[in-house]
Amino acid sequence: MTKILIIDDEEDIRYTLKEICSLSGWNTCEAVNGNMGLKLFKKERPDLVLVDYHMPELDGLATVKALRKLSTEVPIIVLTVDERQQVADTFLDAGASDFALKPIKAPDLISRLKVHLSILKSTQGQVEDDDVYTVKGISKATLKLVVDYLKTCSNGASIEEITDGVCLAYPTVHRYLMYLVDRGDILVQADYGKVGRPKNRYYNK
Repeated sequence: MTKILIIDDEEDIRYTLKEICSLSGWNTCEAVNGNMGLKLFKKERPDLVLVDYHMPELDGLATVKALRKLSTEVPIIVLTVDERQQVADTFLDAGASDFALKPIKAPDLISRLKVHLSILKSTQGQVEDDDVYTVKGISKATLKLVVDYLKTCSNGASIEEITDGVCLAYPTVHRYLMYLVDRGDILVQADYGKVGRPKNRYYNK
């Protein structure tokens, strides 16, 4: 059975996450800080990790870096209230897979975890550890998910539409889109619409 490791210093958050995972039929194990989380990771070998950003002893960023040294494949989802792209990029550089924003909404979190568990299942045993990441902070499997979604959008898609379509956090999608634009793999055009500020739409080439 799927096992989720929850690392958060707040008891009520751990309880909420445990209940959400239980609704989906997933087992959980819990740690109150990063150091305990690392020990549990080695002992329990979870399929996915949820880790809080702000924690005593070992914060979320240091925990993600340490976890990634133990496994390059297991998805690591960061729990945070901070939506700044700079923070997201720092975590993705450290090896995080995605984000779940607090306050946590059960349907959103379940959808996100299912996406990452599906990615894990599709890639396990098919790649060598060194091949999991195309570049630092860019997972090949997640990159494929974004590209495959764009291929289904004949009229292009906004970042909000892509975020909803792939069930990843906005900062994560933004990171991958910027990577694809820089490589020249996709096109971006401003959509001025009828009201408000123009929005970028992304097109598969």
